Amino acid sequence: MTAGATLVKNGTVLTMDAADTVIDNGAVVIQEDRIAAVGTLDAVQAPLPARVIDARGGIVMPGLVNTHTHAAMTCFRGLADDLPLKEWLNDHIFPAEARLDRPTVHDGTLLACAEMMLSGTTCFCDMYLFADAVAAAARQAGMRAVVGEVLYDFPSPHYGPIEKGLAFTEALIQQWRGDPLVRVAVEPHSPYLCSPDLLTRAHALAARHGCPLVIHVAETHQEVEDSLQRHGRTPVGHLAALGVLDANLLACHCVVLNPDDITLLKQHNVKVAHNPESNMKLASGVAPVPALLKAGVCVGLGTDGCASNNNLDLFAEMGTAARLHKVTTLDPTVLDAHTVLRMATIDGAAALGLDHLTGSIEVGKKADLIVIDCDQPHLTPMYSPFSHAVYAVKASDVVLTIIDGKVVAADGRLTTIDMDALLASLGRIAADIGGRNHAS
Repeated sequence: MTAGATLVKNGTVLTMDAADTVIDNGAVVIQEDRIAAVGTLDAVQAPLPARVIDARGGIVMPGLVNTHTHAAMTCFRGLADDLPLKEWLNDHIFPAEARLDRPTVHDGTLLACAEMMLSGTTCFCDMYLFADAVAAAARQAGMRAVVGEVLYDFPSPHYGPIEKGLAFTEALIQQWRGDPLVRVAVEPHSPYLCSPDLLTRAHALAARHGCPLVIHVAETHQEVEDSLQRHGRTPVGHLAALGVLDANLLACHCVVLNPDDITLLKQHNVKVAHNPESNMKLASGVAPVPALLKAGVCVGLGTDGCASNNNLDLFAEMGTAARLHKVTTLDPTVLDAHTVLRMATIDGAAALGLDHLTGSIEVGKKADLIVIDCDQPHLTPMYSPFSHAVYAVKASDVVLTIIDGKVVAADGRLTTIDMDALLASLGRIAADIGGRNHAS
């Protein structure tokens, strides 16, 4: 152990490596931004480190990876509940977003980062307007993030016509290239809001720069029916015909799929972001995740935005995902705790092309990890830490969040965000949005 290292000790370490290794009385050594050693305390201990963090018998595990968010939609939390997707989007969300500006998106994203870091999420993938503000807020918070400007055929309230949107995305890629925390993706909204030309141009832009391509796909039955009428193919089939399906594509939702769609996703190594709570709230349906996993498709877990979920709590999302698919398949063995925890950690990182950096506690990877306080009535006794993480842990049980080797949250307090100032800003934003909403 070298000078300046941080030692996290006295915990049950869930590495989430390929073997799902669990280390009792485990310890993790962090050197700068990387994991330098993992093992039992006796195996990793050497000269005293600069800092020792006692996990106090809790669970030490990788930070969670949220594969699909619209972070700044924290500003719209509870604004338009209990509506079908098309009405929710066209009659409420798009009009509200038309009045957004860069400072509002920045502070809304910062609030999302605060919520995620306090609840154990260390990395997120975002699709929204003013993506430069999203990137800046994530960097300020110290969160690992994949961000991108939403692209669609109609003029954006941010960049205007699509030509400027593509140019803005390319400039954003150049601006953030090489950043240790922020990566930029190319993000056309969906096949139903993007022309074939835009989809192929977005794909080419992502391929040219080696960036992820992120898109909503097959979210509702209506979307699939419209695609069949317009293109003669399902949304997945349409993207395949355009040559857009590939290993860099993250397809979000994928609720309404047929067997041929699943085969195409697997053939092209497309990744999927599963958002069960948002899909439930908008009554979009239940994605065929067991079938996707059986076919070998990489599936990560996401919350979607706070307007269609109302929180960014991935621990709650894990519990929902596991239970939802059991009841819909009438099979209690599907989406077991190990599988769901991998969806929220290493498989989520793989879905974003970041599994070489994060998603598991392994030597050489970035030090993105959390500690869960297990000295709680609802976490006692503990026979399986995997079971607890999926079925019993609450967001409030997270007592330490480390990202890139830095402590960003400890004992319910953030080290990178002035919460008093941020909450005051969001109060002003909410008053303005609420006033305009009532006036309309």
